[in-house]
Amino acid sequence: MKLALDDIKPIYIQIAEGIEDDILKGILPEEDQVLSTNQFAIMFQINPATAAKGINQLVDEGILYKKRGIGMFVAAGARKQLVEKRKKEFFNEYVMKMILEAEKLGITREDIIQMLSK
Repeated sequence: MKLALDDIKPIYIQIAEGIEDDILKGILPEEDQVLSTNQFAIMFQINPATAAKGINQLVDEGILYKKRGIGMFVAAGARKQLVEKRKKEFFNEYVMKMILEAEKLGITREDIIQMLSK
């Protein structure tokens, strides 16, 4: 995983999103093992509890699952689930904001479609 940690988001969220990105890109296919919390801690020089928080977030969402005594693995259907999650986030974070701003400016949906097709 290539990840340049920044101060914009909490580290545990960046770790969770980095794992999600690797799943979406096919770097981590279903049933593949992900790095351990200790490996993340060493790699990014962070507290293992911080890494665990990011991993546990994905476990809670059903993206990862734990094999006792072995580690964390990518769940079956994780990629599909992530695509749907990210599509919803994209719509809410970008599309809806764009539509609301366009309405303020008097830009019609047809104008938006024309702008996007350029």
